[in-house]
Amino acid sequence: MAGAFACLPATAAEPRAMPVGGVTSQPIGHYEFCQSHRSECMQRSTNTQAAKLTKFGWSKVITVNNDVNQSVRPVTDQDLFGRDEVWAYPQGAGDCEDFVLEKRRLLMKAGFPASDLLITVVRKPNGEGHAVLTLRSTQGDYVLDNLSDEILPWYETPYTYLKRQASFDSGRWVKIETGTDLPVASVR
Repeated sequence: MAGAFACLPATAAEPRAMPVGGVTSQPIGHYEFCQSHRSECMQRSTNTQAAKLTKFGWSKVITVNNDVNQSVRPVTDQDLFGRDEVWAYPQGAGDCEDFVLEKRRLLMKAGFPASDLLITVVRKPNGEGHAVLTLRSTQGDYVLDNLSDEILPWYETPYTYLKRQASFDSGRWVKIETGTDLPVASVR
């Protein structure tokens, strides 16, 4: 268990949160998901300060990340649904957004606030779009990814960060201000 906490910072003196900017467009897949799962996209929070992550909480995060990564078979939306960009809870198979949705749902069920579990759109080093779950905490922001069981601080991943759900409103999205501005399919 001691090794499970290795990626937590030794001190919270300088937590590294993602630098977010203003509201931006919602990804089309999330928009369509919200049409059929309205309650998932209507969560509002006036307290947007990240919560302290305890050892018990961290162990729950690790368990959920590993369980979902092992239980969901990676399949493209095209192969699964016959079209691109379908965000859905996985039924044994799914793509990156589906992994994220399931991890988010399970962690919220375990008591984590929606404002600290944010769907995040990134670009992989090869330029391909990808989605990960960002876990906000007072110790910094961490990434749960279906491509790795290792949970890393966001700035230690190989990704270019584009946008994520807003901590104050699960139906809104904000820009991630890292000096990049790449287009992503979205609803205007």
